Amino acid sequence: MTDFIPSPEAHEGRDADDYDESFVAEPPHPINWNLLTANDAEVEWLELNRWIDWLRRTYGLPAAVIPPYWHRHPELLWELSALHLHWLCAYDPNQNGSAPLGWHRDFADARLRLRDWVATCGTRLDRDRPTRQAAWPGEEPPTPSEESMVTNREADFVEFVVDDVQRRQAAEDEFYRSLGDPPLDES
Repeated sequence: MTDFIPSPEAHEGRDADDYDESFVAEPPHPINWNLLTANDAEVEWLELNRWIDWLRRTYGLPAAVIPPYWHRHPELLWELSALHLHWLCAYDPNQNGSAPLGWHRDFADARLRLRDWVATCGTRLDRDRPTRQAAWPGEEPPTPSEESMVTNREADFVEFVVDDVQRRQAAEDEFYRSLGDPPLDES
């Protein structure tokens, strides 16, 4: 895990030019969130969060499109991650000059899907609950979930990412232990 963890004040005082530099120094590529290593996940979470913050501010998007706790809802994560990749490719300097128009067309479609996802999952500006799951015949009914108040979005995001990275690192460590070899140091 890298040492960079944004503080709740990380975005205060930033202007649009601050979002031009990426944490990721490689060509855009699809992100399969299920397969990321702990180190890669941390980088991708921070990069996506930064871009989403820019997107919602630039386009004045309401919480009905991008809610504060988007990171806690896989359906929003996957949609926003795909939209981010599409944006990166559309604005690549080597891209066709009409690519940004295509992105904006697709962005309009994505906003409709995001509204549907937000309405379905039940997250709001000031409160959140886990996305409800329907039990199929023969499955145990899911544990009822309760709403929680959204009090400090940035602190919740940092905690969420730290937990995700630690969970992934533990899984990686367990995998290497099962092989009988010590884990490789990636630094």
